[in-house]
Amino acid sequence: MIQLTKVLYTARATAEGGREGHTASDDGRLDVELAMPPEMGGPVDGVGTNPEQLFAAGYSSCFHSALKLVARRMKLDADDSTVAAAVGIGPGEGMLGYGLQVELTITLPKVEDREQAQQLVETSHQVCPYSNAIRGNVDVTLTLV
Repeated sequence: MIQLTKVLYTARATAEGGREGHTASDDGRLDVELAMPPEMGGPVDGVGTNPEQLFAAGYSSCFHSALKLVARRMKLDADDSTVAAAVGIGPGEGMLGYGLQVELTITLPKVEDREQAQQLVETSHQVCPYSNAIRGNVDVTLTLV
């Protein structure tokens, strides 16, 4: 388990109604309706997001910040780079509940050396707080395109 030496920021949000409810941050910056995705029995024309989309948005943003930090340290150009996250949910093998899997697709158009680009991605995976939080519990695939 990771023990923080200092808490720099704490995000707070409250959900009501579960996957078919509402969630909002305490500061009002995030305020969204939630809906079950059609693939899981929700309405095809439903309005709202879901926890997996929120996780994908958070993880891709966090990983991209780590990537830019590591690129600066390695003196690599991360301009125009992107990180896309695909978060899957489904029954977990050998468990009662559900689990997640993640694929992060990273584009680094200004890093021409493939070996350096791969090292950048792998080091970023060690730096990213989301990666560190789920390591060993969620299957994460890093795809460099």
